[in-house]
Parts: sequence; structure tokens; C-alpha cells
Amino acid sequence: MLKEVTPYNTQESKKAQVEDMFDNIAPKYDLLNHTLSMKIDVLWRDKLVKWLKKDRPKEVLDVATGTGDLAIAVHRGTSARVFGLDLSQQMLNVGIEKIEKAGLASGISMQKGDAENLPFEDNKFDAVTVAFGVRNFENLTKGLSELRRVVKEGSSVYILEFSKVEGILAPFYMFYFRNILPMIGRMVSKDDRAYSYLPDSVNAFPYGEKMKGILTEVGFKAVEYKKLSLGIATIYKATK
Repeated sequence: MLKEVTPYNTQESKKAQVEDMFDNIAPKYDLLNHTLSMKIDVLWRDKLVKWLKKDRPKEVLDVATGTGDLAIAVHRGTSARVFGLDLSQQMLNVGIEKIEKAGLASGISMQKGDAENLPFEDNKFDAVTVAFGVRNFENLTKGLSELRRVVKEGSSVYILEFSKVEGILAPFYMFYFRNILPMIGRMVSKDDRAYSYLPDSVNAFPYGEKMKGILTEVGFKAVEYKKLSLGIATIYKATK
């Protein structure tokens, strides 16, 4: 049983709290995301797209799309039609504006929706992607099962998620992750909890072999993964 970590520790469901959190921080999200990661997150998305490109997808669903960074990277890297879906309308609004400014509206569509109840038929997409979103699912197994349901037989779900740094640099990174990052996040976003929730949720979330086991349990035939930047993040490829 996974420990449930929520953004605000209120009586609301995790899903409602996650939606509120992202609505609150949407205006500053891109600035904070790229600054706090020193833009390494851009390289991580590029690695996912490079792996995905080998599948030559025509239609891709990007779940927990947020402000659309991965949706844009997937479309540019594969020329696929991308459908972005997110729980937070405010995050989507930022993404829609970004996509329109980039002249990509014909190739990327954005809509509000719940990852655990996807509004698509079975076996619809050539690939499904999620960047830093599965950690926020209220019911991880249900969410992963939904991703599997909507991807075509023999096709794959690509998940980019934080994991845990290993080795000599681990204590230094964890000090930054647990202390410096939340402090900067609070000052810029004006949300007292959002950037404390990040390290708390990462600490409680399965990664590596444990995450591979969960993906196998929900029915994926083959699961492989690649560690990035000494284990700060991991890309999982789960094939239906």
C-alpha cells in the first residue's frame, strides 16, 4: 500500500488538492520549473522523445500535460498529432497560449480531463506519454490501467518521473531538494505548500524495479527503464 501524500493535507480528495495546487501555481510554473531544474528537465523530455520517435507514432496522448512542454516536444520530434489532457484548467490555459504563439495549434489540442477516467476509447493511441504526472494520481493502479487501456496493442506508454539520486552526490542533492527548492518555490509561487509537496511526494513514490513491478502487475507485457542524471529522474517504457 502506497503512502498517500497530498499537497495541502486537507479533507479534500488528493485529486481536488492537486487541481487546486496547479491552478494556484500555473502563472509561475514554467519559470520555476526551468529555473529550479536548471533546464535539465528539457533534456529529460528530449530523451523521452528520442526513445518514442523509434515507434513512429501518428497519434499520441500526453496525460498530465500541464503547460504543454512535453506535448510540444513530442509533436516537434515526431510530427505526431498530440492530444494533451490535464486536470488543471489554469495550466492548460498557459499551455494553449504557448502552443498558439508557437504556431502549433493544428498539431496539438488541449483538453481538461481526469487521467483515471480517460475520455477515449480502448486502443486509440500509438503512444501515451506522461511527464511528472503519475506521482499525482489519486489511485496509481487505476491511472496506469487507464493509460494501458487507451494505447494500442503492441504500443507503449512512456513515463518520465522523479526517482531518487544514488551514490556520493545523494546527500547534497537531497539537501537542495528538501530545503532550497521548496524555499524558492514558496517565494516565487506564493503557495506555501506546493513546492514542499514535491519532495514529499517523490520520497513516497515507487521507482526503479518497484515501479517496473507495478506496471507489470497492471498488465503491461514488457517494461524497461532508463535512469537520468544519476537517478534524479527515470523514463519507463511500458509496452501493452
